Amino acid sequence: MAVLRDGAIVTSKKHEDNKDYSAWLLPAVNQTLSEAEVKLEQVDLFAVATGPGSFTGLRVGLTTVKAWAEVYRKPVVGVSRLEAMARSQRPVPGLVAACYDAQRGQLFAALYRHRLGRGERVREEFVLTPEEFVERVGAEAGEEAVTWITLDPDLINFVEALKPRVARGDRVLLCTPELASTIGVLAEERAARAEFSDPLNLDANYVRRPDAEILWKEPSARVR
Repeated sequence: MAVLRDGAIVTSKKHEDNKDYSAWLLPAVNQTLSEAEVKLEQVDLFAVATGPGSFTGLRVGLTTVKAWAEVYRKPVVGVSRLEAMARSQRPVPGLVAACYDAQRGQLFAALYRHRLGRGERVREEFVLTPEEFVERVGAEAGEEAVTWITLDPDLINFVEALKPRVARGDRVLLCTPELASTIGVLAEERAARAEFSDPLNLDANYVRRPDAEILWKEPSARVR
């Protein structure tokens, strides 16, 4: 949770305790706004992560922001968590591969190209094994150096195909898990270009079906 003014962080708060995100969010919002000396109705723009990520966390965040947009008649911008990861480091021109643990031996991942301070997604976000991700990025990049930004470096550092790339100049960087401020910056940039999200149609991008849906529709998946 973060409050920004003209691209600068006014205040922020991490979800560090054991409370469920749904129980933590609104009290954290109230405290953060109080610290920023801002009322909710004075906020000009709401920014929210659209995924990929946990089913519950995404639904809570999106439902909350959509309700605020309806009540206060303010614009909303949805931002991919992977895109925020790709921008969490100082933007460097070139290819940026963002990824993190999706469980089941897979990664949530995407590839971006940064130009003139803006990131353009090269391919759709996907979920795949670390080996498959390194292979796809390598096929796209060829000899071009890639900056790898990840919450879980141990999941890609072991991939054999990555080692020669690192030797030639690729970098593997650890991403901060506190992405609210970066999501806010990206949202402000899009708002300046009038690229808003439709609150009515704004939805989560799970990339793959959430576990709850798999277990509900496929009883055999519950058998271990």
